Amino acid sequence: MSDPEASDEGSTSLPVVSVCICTYQRPYRLARLLRALEQQETGGLFTMQVVVVDNDPQRSARAALLGYAKRTTWPFAHESLGEPNIAKARNLAVRIAHGDFVAMIDDDEVPSPSWLRKHFETLQRSRACGVLGPVLPRYESPPPQWVIRGGFCDRPRYTTGTALSDPKRMRTGNVMIRRRSLRLEPGPFDPRLGRTGGEDVDFFRRRLARGDVFVWCDEAPVYESVPAQRLTRSYFLKRALLRGSVNGERTPLLSWSTAKSVIAATLYSCLLPVLLAWRHDLFMQFLMRDCDHLGKIFALCGVRLIRQRQG
Repeated sequence: MSDPEASDEGSTSLPVVSVCICTYQRPYRLARLLRALEQQETGGLFTMQVVVVDNDPQRSARAALLGYAKRTTWPFAHESLGEPNIAKARNLAVRIAHGDFVAMIDDDEVPSPSWLRKHFETLQRSRACGVLGPVLPRYESPPPQWVIRGGFCDRPRYTTGTALSDPKRMRTGNVMIRRRSLRLEPGPFDPRLGRTGGEDVDFFRRRLARGDVFVWCDEAPVYESVPAQRLTRSYFLKRALLRGSVNGERTPLLSWSTAKSVIAATLYSCLLPVLLAWRHDLFMQFLMRDCDHLGKIFALCGVRLIRQRQG
């Protein structure tokens, strides 16, 4: 095995990219992702390791993992965490990974064949600490028109090479990071956020504050499965309330941020009846923003409306 730091800086041996996957009760989607990883194009630039951590106490990924272990030609490591905590699962995957670079992808996503190669090339050109790419929705059933019109499953995209500065728009669903950057953070993901979500945003916030540079690669998309249960009003609103609750727990009660949330929640609540009579997609957008702020305000008062993320 090559030394991570040596090969990262130009050793003659090929660098290793460790693809880290955390999975929870999605064995069929995990199997589909693992099959897609077999089609990755390295271009002779690197070799690959695959790491999977199952954080389902029932070990629902066991059959998919054993099947993949029998047929893969890549180095493969898998562990069972035994508890549903995504931050702990990510931390375990990072510890198992021996690559010079760590790529992360969710178990309900499928990468394009050139995914890793495009990330790797962009990372080498930019000399950044990490590269993020697009996550595009792949609907399992026709979505409601208000979801399409409002872009509720769409995420911002940027020109390749763009430096990212807003941690709220940064996720681990499609990213490649130099392993040494992960080593510099304790964890590196906060287990306290392992049931609520936001552990990846928190990680990027800390790294950006320390001067790390992360850039965008628009040619490295992954495709996220969006089941019908994620296309309901209640799903979007619960997610918004949870986001607000997580933010509220890290916001001082007497602060400008709290005051802005109170003002925004008041204004949005007044606008909602008008928007409901005009355009449903706009109504839902503002209702979600309202729920973000309301979740934050309730959390500041010691009330968690939603305690953990829903699927």
